[in-house]
Amino acid sequence: MCRWNAWFGQPIAPDELLYQTAHSLIDQALHSRLGVETTNGDGFGLGWYSPGNPIPGRYRSVSPAWSDPNLRDLAVHIQSPLWLAHIRATTGTPVQQTNCHPFRHGRWLFVHNGILTDFHLYRRELLMSVDPAYFDGIAGSTDSEVLFYLALTLGLDSDPVGAVERAVGVVEAIGRDHGVEHPVQMTLGFSNGERLWAVRYSSEGRSRTLYVSADRATIQQLYPETERYALLTDEDRVIVSEPLSDLPGMWVEVPEATALVVQRGADEHRAFTPQAPERQVHVLH
Repeated sequence: MCRWNAWFGQPIAPDELLYQTAHSLIDQALHSRLGVETTNGDGFGLGWYSPGNPIPGRYRSVSPAWSDPNLRDLAVHIQSPLWLAHIRATTGTPVQQTNCHPFRHGRWLFVHNGILTDFHLYRRELLMSVDPAYFDGIAGSTDSEVLFYLALTLGLDSDPVGAVERAVGVVEAIGRDHGVEHPVQMTLGFSNGERLWAVRYSSEGRSRTLYVSADRATIQQLYPETERYALLTDEDRVIVSEPLSDLPGMWVEVPEATALVVQRGADEHRAFTPQAPERQVHVLH
């Protein structure tokens, strides 16, 4: 379906994780080991935050990630403390720039690996559930972008995890009204520039893979000779669709139906439980 990475911590060049690891995101574009598709060549995107600017930068292209020289150049020269990258394998919607992740609205970035099953059956109803104040922001035709705008509609700014729980509840309710038994398959990454959230969930309880890097102390204890790991701080964290290396102890699987909050200080893990609507989508103002 897709692959994505996200970084939170000290400023680094995305090149470190997009190109320089043994199983980097660019390598996964051609040789994914844990994804549904081995090749993820239907476009890519990189979104990043710069200190002092709440609106994230973004670069997207329909080119395969491995063949884009501009991405390679940007990835070396950007220094960012928080960024998300995504490589796309389409589930049926067109290969076009507006369908490439990350999706952006204001300070928010959003990436998705997965599918809203049989999206075409209930796409119109989901679109009609988006607050008119946000509707014009939808530029593409993917299920992922609609899910993002549903979350914005349902309170992403004030209650990020709760808003996504409500959005997924809406999708499940409407999808099942149309005879879709398991409407949602997803791992999500999203950020407002201050925190990074990741969610692993599927309606059938068999979600796509998602991992987070081990804490600094664990990594440095396991690999004391590695010079790069000696530079890690307590705040540094990587979230990935699949591990960037085969080093034992480096990667911790995010449990099924879990939301992870990466932030300054202690990270948070909480159960992710979709909230079904009573009758219809209630727009929060």
